[in-house]
Amino acid sequence: MTLDLGLAGRRVVVTGGASGIGAAVVGVLRDAGARVTAIDLRGADVDADVTREEQVASAFARVSAEFGAAVDGLVCCAGISGPVGTPAVEVSATDFARVQDVNVLGAFLSVRGAAPLLRAGADPSVVLLASDSSFTSAPGMAPYCTSKGALLALGRSLAVDLRPEGVRVNCLCPSVVDTPMSRTDLELPQGFSGSSYPVQTPEQVAGLVALLLSPLTAAVNGTHLLADFGMSAASPFPA
Repeated sequence: MTLDLGLAGRRVVVTGGASGIGAAVVGVLRDAGARVTAIDLRGADVDADVTREEQVASAFARVSAEFGAAVDGLVCCAGISGPVGTPAVEVSATDFARVQDVNVLGAFLSVRGAAPLLRAGADPSVVLLASDSSFTSAPGMAPYCTSKGALLALGRSLAVDLRPEGVRVNCLCPSVVDTPMSRTDLELPQGFSGSSYPVQTPEQVAGLVALLLSPLTAAVNGTHLLADFGMSAASPFPA
């Protein structure tokens, strides 16, 4: 039996769509028959900085012109890791704020900009790319972990506010994904072969995004999907 996610013809916007997870999401959705517009700083269908209100407004004006003033899905993948490996008390205010601006403010501005188009869409769905770092912390990642925790709260709040208008919002929380950003952060330029922990591909994450965008998951709203191979379920303490 073939499962049809019902994505053919759906109009979807993906921020951070020029590389990493965002690029994989664009590819998977297009393969499923969706009409996709990618937004990114450069190299996308529409170039825009998601932390700048005027650029976000201009980007969604272009999306509206392309899609006829309606979109059916929004995926917020734009994100940065910030200063990885720096103890929290040594992180500058500028670096801390920059991570929050891209990862949290960028998602907020994107949803706000897309809201009028989503209201006019069919079974509209928003997916925010959070992380397993929304729940756990690694040394030297305070700005990133803070931003991903904030995305969970933002997702719940948006789901509550937009539910009366038929727009649902969920967060996807993957663990380590093999992207250029994670290879750089973890100083593994050749990749994760032989690593002691499981690693996802961007395409695996994109498949979960497709599921959350699908009308088949219409009852899933205001929550998160944790995709971490069950790692967080295991206690580090002896039985």
